[in-house]
Amino acid sequence: MTEYIATFHTHLSAMRSHRVLTGNGVAARLSPVPRYLSASCGTCVIYSATKPHLDCMDQDVERVVERTGQDNGFCELLVRV
Repeated sequence: MTEYIATFHTHLSAMRSHRVLTGNGVAARLSPVPRYLSASCGTCVIYSATKPHLDCMDQDVERVVERTGQDNGFCELLVRV
């Protein structure tokens, strides 16, 4: 399993994406955004899966990253301005 972090422009988008992910059987939780990733709405979804499930993200997603396991290291998979 790989760990992903999705950040959002709004709390509502984070909650919607969380609901869709868990509805699809993905282990996900709402969490404060790590400051090294973003300072937008303050809420992110951290989830573990075999693929990034980008199709489950709400339209207000800011970015989705894959944790690399190295001291806050990550690989960007999706970035929307």
